[in-house]
Amino acid sequence: MATSVLNPDYEALRTAQISSDPFPHLVVENFIHSADLERLFPVLPDISSGGSWPPEALNLSPLVADLVQQMQGEKLRKLIAEKFDLQIASAPTMLTMRGQTREKDGRIHCDSVSKLVTVLLYLNPPSAAFGRQEGCLRLLRGPDDVEDYAIEVPPINGTLLIFPNGPTTWHGHRQYVGPRYTIQLNYMAKDSRARIELARHKLSALAKRLPFVA
Repeated sequence: MATSVLNPDYEALRTAQISSDPFPHLVVENFIHSADLERLFPVLPDISSGGSWPPEALNLSPLVADLVQQMQGEKLRKLIAEKFDLQIASAPTMLTMRGQTREKDGRIHCDSVSKLVTVLLYLNPPSAAFGRQEGCLRLLRGPDDVEDYAIEVPPINGTLLIFPNGPTTWHGHRQYVGPRYTIQLNYMAKDSRARIELARHKLSALAKRLPFVA
């Protein structure tokens, strides 16, 4: 009988090698096993517009709710802290989901300085567009050329990408428009800028839960 609990491959994360080119990061393919992906794909929340959505603003199936809970849990936090030798035991978390990628998305950027670590989990089946390298995240050697990349991560099959943020953690992707499910988790700083960003996150969740009134 199917359950509403997932079994991510924490052991693969524990043994994954950190790469330093172009900046420290690690990739775990199939962090979500194929059997669990088969259960997840049909019950992902209906996200018909772009932007980041707090899970509180979405109707989550029990399976997706379990995944969100595990992503924010202590097991993942401790593994990431150990892998990268980070002091994030008390860092607040901010988690969002995306279901659609827009024409303007994927431009080269570094994440905000309030985000200590970025964790991306990709929940899409392979597609022709991803096979053409559209929408595949690239870790870049600089801020000017999306083709000057060290690694490209197709957003498919439960792949997990983790990197501590810094002033040169440039990333982006070739233009893609269409469905592209991603869970983004950030461990946040405790400064005023981080508190403002977390407050905006909570307000966004509240606003997106409100019914639209014409």
